[in-house]
Amino acid sequence: MSWLYPWALAALVLVPLLYLYLAYVKKPPTLVVPTVRPFRTGSGGRRRRRIGFAEWCFLAALTLLIAACARPRRGDEKIVLRARGIDMIFALDMSGSMNAIDLPEQVGTRQELAAALRSGELRSRFDTAVREIGRFVKLRPNDRIGLVGFAEFAYSFVPPTLDHDWLLTRLGTLKPGQIGDGTGIAAPIVSAASRLKNSDSPRRVLVLFTDGADNVAHRVTPEQAAEIAKECKVTIHTVGIGGDRAVMVADTPFGRQLHTYAGQFDEARLRRLAELSGGRCFRAGDAAGLREVMEQINRLETTSREQPKFIEYREYAPHLALGAAALLFAGFVAMHTWKLRLP
Repeated sequence: MSWLYPWALAALVLVPLLYLYLAYVKKPPTLVVPTVRPFRTGSGGRRRRRIGFAEWCFLAALTLLIAACARPRRGDEKIVLRARGIDMIFALDMSGSMNAIDLPEQVGTRQELAAALRSGELRSRFDTAVREIGRFVKLRPNDRIGLVGFAEFAYSFVPPTLDHDWLLTRLGTLKPGQIGDGTGIAAPIVSAASRLKNSDSPRRVLVLFTDGADNVAHRVTPEQAAEIAKECKVTIHTVGIGGDRAVMVADTPFGRQLHTYAGQFDEARLRRLAELSGGRCFRAGDAAGLREVMEQINRLETTSREQPKFIEYREYAPHLALGAAALLFAGFVAMHTWKLRLP
């Protein structure tokens, strides 16, 4: 229990003063006489009179009103966690090469490869990226996250949003080759920068996934696109997907055939793009490597948090004032009904 205005309790001194006035000073007349001198000499001095019910009500009401003015209250302290996320866009390579499958070291023979494919243990680069992006999104409930797919051109599938269910649903519908072939890296950077440039978030991030080198001629080069992103205060993290041991599965009239795939991403360029915007370049040789990369990005892009403290008070002044009003009403009724005194 605390008092908002404890100094108001000093007015409680009025209560005993009023009591003394009612008991020793105020004498309601029962008979009108010219002088009270004969009565005073015969009374033996000033005596306390008996205070009536109505007057006790007024004394109690005054006490409650003074206590109400002091604002008694009880507070419950609460700490509210506020998290402010960042705005982020994933740019995912949707070229045909993302169908390649990176082989882990434990898979050394064709029989082991066939068994791993049948069990679903091995996934294509694209499916692995989709799975890891989905895991990342679920860890970031406070971030607005968007999705851009690119091949020869870029296409914005989802603008930055907090509706992560919609984002994940849309992500699950994407397939390599859906928007053409080729690898144009400049277009998704410009698209993401234009989406994020008007963001009110203090942190704007583009994470670009690709397994190939830029092979599409656009008006701007990837480096120029990175400069545009920097002007829009967008940080670019690049993720090169793919290792030295990769295969491509092809369906032929003779069944599924496995072919060695030798394509590689341009690591030097991806690193340059990241450095131009203040980001980092990551290499993901296989599924395990991509998971580790996403964990690093999750740790790198932290969400700002603050813990303001609030105290919710329960006020007792209205209850005291209501009680005082009830006592005043009771005293008033008593004075004008059964406690009515006539001169």
